[in-house]
Order: sequence, then structure tokens, then C-alpha cells
Amino acid sequence: MFDFHHDRDRYFEIQWQNARQYVGPFVERSLPLKPGMRVLEIGCGEGGMLKAFWEKGCTGVGVELDAIRVNDANRLLSDLIRDGAIRIITKDIYEVDREKDLEGTFDLILLKDVIEHIHDQPRLIGWMKNFLNPEGMIFFGFPPWQMPFGGHQQICRSRLSRLPYVHLLPKSLYRALLKWKKEPVEELMEIRETRLSIERFERICEGQGYQIVSAEHYLLNPIYKWKFGWSARKQFFWVKGIPYLRNYLTTCVYYLIKPNRNLV
Repeated sequence: MFDFHHDRDRYFEIQWQNARQYVGPFVERSLPLKPGMRVLEIGCGEGGMLKAFWEKGCTGVGVELDAIRVNDANRLLSDLIRDGAIRIITKDIYEVDREKDLEGTFDLILLKDVIEHIHDQPRLIGWMKNFLNPEGMIFFGFPPWQMPFGGHQQICRSRLSRLPYVHLLPKSLYRALLKWKKEPVEELMEIRETRLSIERFERICEGQGYQIVSAEHYLLNPIYKWKFGWSARKQFFWVKGIPYLRNYLTTCVYYLIKPNRNLV
């Protein structure tokens, strides 16, 4: 069992450090962060990412549906929330009022390990244009579905947590295995239903009127530095260039996109 998935304080620390050392620098290659810039994180969890961007002078708003994680965010970010530097909203993103709840638009929107959980991914990606400033951008970080642990089986409490590619079993067999091991069947099967490959993500972005500003593919996910003590490693250029195969060998991708203003 990977204990950091159940220790929320440690998970906050991991997300914070990962954002400081990898997500932030990736974003800043294309969108330099300046004091006063507004950042929205959808599915913010405990808020570790928001803390990292606050350190760069940004003000942050997090939207999160899980009440337990919101409670943790309020505790872990209590000083920043009290000072008004960060706000956490417990609401469905489709029910959020841009002016009343968010107080306007944003320079940057963050979705880290979120989009692969969403059922109607094109709808959400298209919807986020409503929250962007004219030159705003959106960051995505997610594991391709076919990668060794793309089914999020690492959250299991049995030995399944250490079995790579087990989520690629036929649907009925995978479900039966999860039930036999008394694992969170519905949560893990949902990941199977919403599975997202690199190619599908890029097609959705194009179909929703976005252009890709920057992309980075990792052989070893940067967050593994804190989870396992493994140094981040970018994907080999020749693997990155092979559609479909790259999904099986890439543990994480980062993307920065923006609306294509040239489209009529």
C-alpha cells in the first residue's frame, strides 16, 4: 500500500513541493507569473498547488467537491485563507457563478490529476473558457490511461496496489478482481470509464478550440521524487513521437493550452 495516498498532510506537502519545483517552472516557460495574477484550481484537494503559486505572488481560488478534503485545505491553508490570499469553494464547477463566487476571470487555471476523472471531458475543457482572461492559459497534468498505474490502482490496500498494467484487464475480469480483494470497485471502475490517452486529450483540445502552447512527457513522473525517491526523467524523444505506444511508457504528461483566438 502507498501510504501517502491516505496521509493527507503528507499528500499536501508532496503537491506543494511538486508544484514549486516542476509545475510552476513548466508554466513559467510560456506564462511568466507576476504578483497579482489570479489562479483558479479545479479539483484543488488540500490546496498544495495553490500554496506554491501564492509563493510566486498569485492569489488563488480552489474549487473542490470533496468536503473532507476541503476541511483539510481550510486547516492546512488557514493563515492564507484568513488573509484572503486563497479561497476554497465547495461547489460543482458547472454551478459556480463567475462573478459572485470567483470574483472575475483568471490568468491561469490548474487541473492536476483531475481531468482523467471527468466523464464529459470535452464539456469541461470547453466550459473553462468562461473563466479565462483574454490571454489566460490552462495547465493539465495527468497520467495516460495505459501507463503502468494509469488505473490509479495504487490507492488499493491489497497487493493490487503494486501490480502495473492490471487495470488493462478485460472489464469484467478487472471488476471481479477488485471485488475479490475488497477494493473500492466503483471508484476504480470510474477511472476505467473516463480513461484518457494522450491522443484523445489532444483531439479534445483541438475540437474545443484550443491550441497547445507547451507539452512535456515524462518517463518518470516528477512527483515520484517524493513518493519513491526517484528522480524525474523526461520521456525519450523517440518514444514521445510514437502515437499510442507512448501511452504505455509515459507516466505523466504536462500540457499548457490556450483558446485559439484565430478561430472564427
